[in-house]
Amino acid sequence: MSRDRQIFSLAQLLTESNGGFVSQFDRTISYLQNKNKILFVTTSNRFQMKKVPIDIPKSTKIALAMASKLDEKVTIVDAAKLKIDICEGNVSRMDGNSCGTKESLLKDKEKNPSGYHRCWASLHNSDDELWKISKELFESDCVVFFSSVRWGSANMFYQNLIERLNWINNRYVPLGESNLLKKIGSGFICIGQHDDAEKVCAVQKDCHDYYGFDVNGKLYWYWMAEDIDFDDETLKGYLESYPEFYKEFRIIKK
Repeated sequence: MSRDRQIFSLAQLLTESNGGFVSQFDRTISYLQNKNKILFVTTSNRFQMKKVPIDIPKSTKIALAMASKLDEKVTIVDAAKLKIDICEGNVSRMDGNSCGTKESLLKDKEKNPSGYHRCWASLHNSDDELWKISKELFESDCVVFFSSVRWGSANMFYQNLIERLNWINNRYVPLGESNLLKKIGSGFICIGQHDDAEKVCAVQKDCHDYYGFDVNGKLYWYWMAEDIDFDDETLKGYLESYPEFYKEFRIIKK
């Protein structure tokens, strides 16, 4: 099955089903229709086995299906496919907090047209690709992150990304400069097998609020296989959970 066919089939299923998943999908699309430019950041990965059909992560499937309803309003960036170096921890240096200072400005008009990107790791690693997300972020009026749950937390690609974006918050809170995110709406859609998904989504909602995003509770979802025993770690349990993915999404309430 081709990639395009898979996307179409999911969108068709979302349209035709009568489950709560569809109603939430439609409500979210309706909300996002009022935005001018939207950034979707997907963070989950799959290694493609040779003997199976193309396996697109569930969270990425949601992003693709939503984007198909929003036409050209959406730009999708897959963080799992970018080279994003690790955070250097400059917020907690022995010689003081230097995260997001003016000296860390990325002086490249192509990578940093807004002039906002300040990150030492971007300067120290010439092949770092965080700019491919920050450039789009500052040109958007809403960003939605899509993540899987792994070992009780958001996956490593998301965690690495959100740590690397700490300079945005740092220049706002301790450095006393303007909040670059106050007019950018945010969301986090979280996919997990067990009940940790609810906790992960709630934590990231608080995190985005602290960062300074215009947090909207309607865009914070989590899913878990609710008809499957949370303690079922058998191979059969994981296989049977996949159909549940299409049934229902939940929303984190304010």
